[in-house]
Amino acid sequence: MNRIFVLSFIAFGASLSAQTIGNTPYAAFGIGDIKYDNTIDIAAMGGISTAYINDFNNKFNFSNPAANANLGLTSFSLEGTNENNYFKSNYQDAKSTKHSTYLSNISLAFPISKDVKFGLGYQPYSSKNYNILVNTALEDGTVQANRFHGKGTLSTVQAAISYAVSDEFALGLRTNYYFGKLYDIEELTYSNAELISGFESSSRISSFNFTAGTTYQKKLEDDKKLTLGATYTFGTTGDLLSRYKNSTYYFAGSDQKINESIIEEKTSNDTNLLPQEASLGLGYGKDGKWFYSGQIDYKKGETIDFVGHPFAYQDSYRVSAGGWIVPNYNNFRSYFSRVTYRFGAYYEKGDLSISPQNSTTSTSVNKVAVTGGVFLPFANTNVNRLNGMDIGLELGKRGTMDNNMISQTFVNLRIGLNFADKWFQKKQYD
Repeated sequence: MNRIFVLSFIAFGASLSAQTIGNTPYAAFGIGDIKYDNTIDIAAMGGISTAYINDFNNKFNFSNPAANANLGLTSFSLEGTNENNYFKSNYQDAKSTKHSTYLSNISLAFPISKDVKFGLGYQPYSSKNYNILVNTALEDGTVQANRFHGKGTLSTVQAAISYAVSDEFALGLRTNYYFGKLYDIEELTYSNAELISGFESSSRISSFNFTAGTTYQKKLEDDKKLTLGATYTFGTTGDLLSRYKNSTYYFAGSDQKINESIIEEKTSNDTNLLPQEASLGLGYGKDGKWFYSGQIDYKKGETIDFVGHPFAYQDSYRVSAGGWIVPNYNNFRSYFSRVTYRFGAYYEKGDLSISPQNSTTSTSVNKVAVTGGVFLPFANTNVNRLNGMDIGLELGKRGTMDNNMISQTFVNLRIGLNFADKWFQKKQYD
């Protein structure tokens, strides 16, 4: 029965992998635009997750699978994201906007015993959905047109388990299965010729990796607590099958190729799709009142095959800070006293380093943002059944207009529903 449920969950995730996810033109590189692996509550706190153990019993932390000591109820979450991106470039004073809405997380978690907790979830991991046209006037009056376009989604299904070794120390392990197809093509044409040169690359991904986590929480006086957390992602196994084709052809109608002549065609396999990652976090809080945390994440650079050539991701890191506050969760006379208010910020040195055309220097594509959000409990919710709505907002900037590159300003809105109750738990009496 459990196996049937897990397979059905994976099949559901596969059906969602076809959803269209809008993103940045930087998705044209590598495996696309990476979606940060967090639920709404964590994303609203700047991404702090490694030392974040929820004080209440209704949420599962997938980012650090060890940080789930307080999960006491079965939790079901459904979340969606609305992305709003605004692009600018000094190249021909270009401006553009892009909006998309998609399902960003679905998860189910429950306690197996007092010390063992289990969670299962789906999220999109990366995506491509871009179409870029660059026209260049040559000295002889000819116009050279370069068209870049791509599509596809890489999704992940996660299964995580945590074990409380003692009241202070816990361990956790998460397995991540990645699957999907990505497609890129560059087409080169000239205004005085109909012949098109095409460079096409398609990738099929089926891969696993694992995240190990640990937490240590020390209780202090006056219900204060100090939390340490660490995670490490390792062990990529699986397959990245890439097919590359360089050909010339004509178009009949809008998208039908005719007289295609293949110049080069090859297939490659790679296992370096998913990088090694490590995270370290420190948190300080008071039970049921407030919590603050800082965190640093490191991601090792990797080289993968992209449009027939090696593409190198550089080492990257992310520094985050954030927290939450609840005025008084037992005050049923004032609704807003029971609301959880979240806040945070982060800076990310990106893994992309790009050398624009006619430039001898490379530029890192970095990101900075501020975040905030609330958890709005339903009217009949009490501390033992924390059902409610999560809302998160992220405002930030990515990239730069230096060297004719693209500056991206983004406003991301996330909304989710969380239901927690005593499902699947044995009755203690009849």
